[in-house]
Amino acid sequence: MELGLKGKVAFVAASSQGLGKAVALELAKEGASVIINGRKKDSLEKTKREIEQQTGGTVTAIVGDLSVSADRKRVVDEALRVHGSINILVTNTGGPPSGKFEQFQQQDWDNAYQFLLLSAVELIKGFLPGMKAKNAGRIIAVTSQAVKQPVNNLILSNSVRASVAGLIKTLSIELGEYNITVNNVMPGYTETDRLKHLAQDNPSFESSAKAEIPLRRFGKPEEFAAAVTFLASERAAFITGVSLAVDGGWIKNLL
Repeated sequence: MELGLKGKVAFVAASSQGLGKAVALELAKEGASVIINGRKKDSLEKTKREIEQQTGGTVTAIVGDLSVSADRKRVVDEALRVHGSINILVTNTGGPPSGKFEQFQQQDWDNAYQFLLLSAVELIKGFLPGMKAKNAGRIIAVTSQAVKQPVNNLILSNSVRASVAGLIKTLSIELGEYNITVNNVMPGYTETDRLKHLAQDNPSFESSAKAEIPLRRFGKPEEFAAAVTFLASERAAFITGVSLAVDGGWIKNLL
């Protein structure tokens, strides 16, 4: 299937590793020029080389911590300086700390807000004018299965990621007239380093988690990346405002 991504420019946040890296690689395989971002220069440059070697594509690496407002502005400005504008924006962050309500202080909530919601808001705000000028674009937020079904011991993620879903749904209504689609993708348990560390810390986690997934396995990063890449494509031009679970059936609600 031709996805129409050749020649497009995509910014993928938090893409030096994990799901963000998988998404950037898949977009590059389809012919997009990708801008990757991460906090650590060494790992970001390593990912840049890997994607270029595997795809022969053009990769721009911009170091920056998206939980910090000044870094967010600098990253956007640098991406626009290099490419002028982008066609595809994938917002993405790691997860906030696990724990129950009474374990967290106000600063923890403020950090989660900056990390999860405000990073998405400011990236969208920075890249949106270029999309509107082209009368076309794709905005895709990477959140979590917790948006639809809360995960035990993840109150920060359950609370703040739900607000990202509200942002995305509202923007899909506001931006439709500009031919900009806006969607949310919700990864379930996926074989990333973060999940591996969680399993190492809790020996019973893997078996209990897989028992809740109808497919009885964890997802692969490339499977998640394929879903995001399709939503970024020309083939998905009439899909907007959805929250797509890539979770092996873990979420049990009807809608």
